[in-house]
Amino acid sequence: MSDTIKHRIWEIIGRNTSDAESEWLEQKGTSAPLELMTAFVAAPRFLSKKIIETTDEDKWELNTEVPGFSVENWSLVRLSRVWLVTQLDPSDKEEYVKNVDTLFDTAEMNELVALYSALPLLSYPEQWLFRATDAVRSNMGFVFDAIAFHNPYPEKHFNELAWNQLVLKTIFNDKPIHLIEGLQNRMNEKLAVTLSDFAHERWAAGRSVPPQVWRLVSRYMTPTILADMQYLFNSENREDQKAAALACSESSLINANYLLAKYTDLEKSVKSGALTWAELEH
Repeated sequence: MSDTIKHRIWEIIGRNTSDAESEWLEQKGTSAPLELMTAFVAAPRFLSKKIIETTDEDKWELNTEVPGFSVENWSLVRLSRVWLVTQLDPSDKEEYVKNVDTLFDTAEMNELVALYSALPLLSYPEQWLFRATDAVRSNMGFVFDAIAFHNPYPEKHFNELAWNQLVLKTIFNDKPIHLIEGLQNRMNEKLAVTLSDFAHERWAAGRSVPPQVWRLVSRYMTPTILADMQYLFNSENREDQKAAALACSESSLINANYLLAKYTDLEKSVKSGALTWAELEH
């Protein structure tokens, strides 16, 4: 991790803390590992629990240094805990890993949220893969959100199976998949087929499917998925129709283009740029 991003995080902290709070953090950030780790746990006793304010410049620089990384809507405690973890010296890998593992092993929910939020900034990223995939299985919603949303770690380090589990759990829990970093880059055929099967199960049970699901199938349009598109076009739900139009427009399958051409108003909206997936993001 670059010094630039640590400096930017510290600047954000400085604008959101009192003098006493920033002095406490600065002193703890330069202390021995055990004291620093104790401060990580004790942070809520010394810091305000308010939501931080950031600037456009903050967002740009953080995203430039670590693409996909965001601190939007974080609490001061969460950001400060992430900053404290980045102050651990990574030069001795064994010691560094032991200290971070200790934080994970003893963490309560809010501490876990901070640790998973910090994954894109930690040294030895491969070392935390088990921790990250374990978070996907977590029943604690805030912990799952910390690894799933606005977190570039899964896109860079998850294998296809782990990635698909992350996306599928997001959908099963009716959470917004557009908040997953790398969603378009990590599309794959197995996920597309699984999503089609999932849709059939939902429809058979008289339940709907979030329209954004279909943004993940366009590159892998099979006859079965093409039939799903027809089902969506026939739906009384306008958002289903829009999702089908967008998926067909992005497909290289000629029959998908033919199908879209039957719905001239939707085809026109897609081709003009008036209709995009952003319209279906809720």
